[in-house]
Amino acid sequence: MAHRRTPRHRRTWTVTAAAIVIAGVVTPAASGATPASPCPPDGTYGPPLPSQAVTSQLIRSGFNFLEGPTWDRRTGTLLLSNMQNATGPQGVQPSAVLRYTPPATFETFIAASGSNGLAITADGTRVLAATHDNRTVSAYNLSDRSRTTVAAGYLGRAFNSPNDLTTGRDGTTYFTDPNYQRGNRADEQGGRTGVFRVRDGVVSLVDDSLPQPNGVVLSPDGKTLYVGATGANVIMKYTVFPDGSTGNRTTFANMRTPDGATVDCAGNLYWASYDEGLVHVFSPSGAQLGTISAGRNTTNAAFGGPDGRTLYLTSGVSGGGFGLYQTHLNVPGNPY
Repeated sequence: MAHRRTPRHRRTWTVTAAAIVIAGVVTPAASGATPASPCPPDGTYGPPLPSQAVTSQLIRSGFNFLEGPTWDRRTGTLLLSNMQNATGPQGVQPSAVLRYTPPATFETFIAASGSNGLAITADGTRVLAATHDNRTVSAYNLSDRSRTTVAAGYLGRAFNSPNDLTTGRDGTTYFTDPNYQRGNRADEQGGRTGVFRVRDGVVSLVDDSLPQPNGVVLSPDGKTLYVGATGANVIMKYTVFPDGSTGNRTTFANMRTPDGATVDCAGNLYWASYDEGLVHVFSPSGAQLGTISAGRNTTNAAFGGPDGRTLYLTSGVSGGGFGLYQTHLNVPGNPY
């Protein structure tokens, strides 16, 4: 639910236009009742992986730079951001939200979305977006694609470049704010990169001591928040209290260049390592359960599919070599 960058990990890349031709903007399928959650409250789950080292399968390649996949259960489609080269004097990366309809259809769903990380709201009516184009968190209505602002700044100062986000059943949204897509715009955060939450329109600081916070995800019960700090090669966890505030920060796991992440119904975490081209799978206790490979430079992962057990991964080489991958696992993903 997880994101980036002027291609990000302290690197500068010169890239060319994507080779793939994306179809024009389409009208969303008629919305109906949101399907029942794939996570039953009394569910019992076994091992999440069929083996300790799983290999994913390529669905389609030829994209410029993919990020932020999120599954829309109402329409049975996957939304994801396709980011382009930085342009203009401010050095900002254009992006669009694509919609993938299995098994093979890709369409532009929201042109010029300015988005990185995405997350469908609990009621299924909007997609939340970490939008670096105007340094905010936005929401796009899934019916008419109209845009509203969810979080405009903190204490009157603009964010760096919101990157990834996660939202709970109560609507509290947590998001990361590294500086990967800030480009040449002014630093209004005093050199700090942070984690924030927004609840009922009020933005609060979670942590401003993490170097380049990136992927962020809630546990299925909403009581634990996980944040990957790419600049420190560490995943942190925080206790979430009933009012959405956080505390009790501890180290959950160490891993190389943690990027985007998702979680299954059993609370197992799936964390993309950008440099390794892997997704590392951790139990809720932090034990390493195995890995899932998807080529190079893996940025994010999200569960979807009819039974919620298909894991989609975004991975590849910037400049037309990015692809969407998939693998079928044993435990369904948490829809939030």
